[in-house]
Amino acid sequence: MRIHRQGRGLRLDLLVFMFIISVSFLCGTVLSDLVLSKVDRRVDLRSQIVRVISTLKVENGGTNLVSEVLLAFPDKQAKHLAYLGANPTGGKGKAKDFTNSLPVQVAHPKGMPSSLTFYSVTLQKGLAKGESFTLDVLAVYSHALQPFPEKISQAELQLLVFQDSSYFLSPYVVKVQSVSIKLPDARIESYTKLDNTKIHGSEIKYGPYENLPPFSYSPIVVHYENKQPFAVAHELVRELEISHWGNVQVTEHYNLHHGGAQLKGEFSRLDYQSRPHVRGASAFRHLVAKLPPRARSAYYRDEIGNISTSHLWGDSKKTELEIEPRYPLFGGWRTAFTIGYGLPLHDFLFESQGKRFLNFTFGSPINDLVVDTLIVKVVLPEGSGDISVSTPFPVKQSSETKISHLDVAGRPVVVLEKTNIVPEHNQYFQVYYKFNSLAMFREPFMLISGFLFLFLTGIVYMHADMSISKSSPSYLAKLQWDEVRAAVQQVQNIISRCITLHDKLEASLHDLSRTGNVQACKAARKAVDGSLKELTKELKPLLASLQSSQQAAQILPKVEDLIVKEKDLQERLLAKHSTVVDCYEKKYGGKEIENRVALHQQKISVLRQEVDDLLDFIDEI
Repeated sequence: MRIHRQGRGLRLDLLVFMFIISVSFLCGTVLSDLVLSKVDRRVDLRSQIVRVISTLKVENGGTNLVSEVLLAFPDKQAKHLAYLGANPTGGKGKAKDFTNSLPVQVAHPKGMPSSLTFYSVTLQKGLAKGESFTLDVLAVYSHALQPFPEKISQAELQLLVFQDSSYFLSPYVVKVQSVSIKLPDARIESYTKLDNTKIHGSEIKYGPYENLPPFSYSPIVVHYENKQPFAVAHELVRELEISHWGNVQVTEHYNLHHGGAQLKGEFSRLDYQSRPHVRGASAFRHLVAKLPPRARSAYYRDEIGNISTSHLWGDSKKTELEIEPRYPLFGGWRTAFTIGYGLPLHDFLFESQGKRFLNFTFGSPINDLVVDTLIVKVVLPEGSGDISVSTPFPVKQSSETKISHLDVAGRPVVVLEKTNIVPEHNQYFQVYYKFNSLAMFREPFMLISGFLFLFLTGIVYMHADMSISKSSPSYLAKLQWDEVRAAVQQVQNIISRCITLHDKLEASLHDLSRTGNVQACKAARKAVDGSLKELTKELKPLLASLQSSQQAAQILPKVEDLIVKEKDLQERLLAKHSTVVDCYEKKYGGKEIENRVALHQQKISVLRQEVDDLLDFIDEI
């Protein structure tokens, strides 16, 4: 697959950009007599982050003192610019540490092309006539590489397109310049071939080119293979919680996705496990986070719970945490997880001029991770005041309050937010605040006071007489209600015994139908009659007691109704028993007996149900 066959959209972008540059060149002017006598650019495309180091030898060919150098970027390229730093170079081709770079800021020079974005680099001292100065400029771009094709199957390789200029775009005259492009692999699908173009393995070199006027531009396109996974965090929230008891707790919440060529078609777990380097070459297999030394109590989890596929190792100089997602991440796939760890406080908290300050790194510890939005929350101890922040680059700052255990007013939280984050942003920032050391003992004092109050309350409770006075109306009312409950329970027991006797009476009739022994049936009837009379006598004093108690006013009507219903049921059963015995003595047939007792049986069934309902109702009361 070649760019000149499928890259019509890319060629259109280049033509439009060349037209803009041409117009800009015709209307552009040079602000000073600076000349770039030599420019050497080195472009690193070995990861998803594009890093360009440009070594500029600047000469002042005019008479005026020059204190700044302008850097120009096309608008389309500038929107991907994540980090820009400049430093005096110490030697040919050697870039310094850019964490302490020269001041760089956005510039708006008059008369310059509107399609370009300018930055000015302030020199340490002015450049006089005839003097020269060598400068290293680091430009880091995110989302600057375009997958082409944008969607690939599991077995296809990930191919990327990089667009730039073989000339160094500058508002100054460039005497000699060259550029080298370092690729991750020697396999190159296609690249723009110009004069003085050489290729050595995985490196393409353009130049040298001499005597180039301002705003010279020669577009180049490189189409190449890149198996590196594009780890992009849509949002990363880092929370740093300071405890003056000796710990800094770091919690990082990642919302991650693979920003490379999207996977099309179905995913085969079998193919991936059998040949992961072929059937998933660009998928995530693991991520490595470089944690500060002496990190401890590290964990790795997501919404489901703890993820055991992680490894932690380290020494006195570094700690590395290797994590593996629950599933391989192909292009366009997403995942969310949280990592956390503790750090010794004395490594990051210091004192200066009566203030304490936290000195911590800003960016993500994960290698080659691009973060679209990074939010850093620094949770200070409760009672902290006079808070200020120092950052090596502009950030959006706000504040909030976090309520935690044993807090009264809450803990102040400093919130720092920045977009388009790359590893070069992993620089130290400082949060200054004042804190009274005596406030450290507030929470222990609250705990001790709470336990002391609990113990004193227990002692008072154990020794105090909490009983209600026996002469109080509430106590007397409780006694009366207890008496009512006892009387009602006795009534219920008597009624239950009566129902048991009813069942015995019915059983005697069943035995009569089976044996025909009338005398035995009469004897059973006589015994039941005697027992029912005794129970009726026992009910009378209980009913009288309930009728005389005011506490029984609510339940008394139901109890009286229950006694009446049971009496009616008793009379119906005795009448039925007498009828059946009389029929057997006269030797009536079974059909005749059923007809004679049918009316009694119907009434008995209704009364039984009413008695049961009343018993249930009284139980609930």
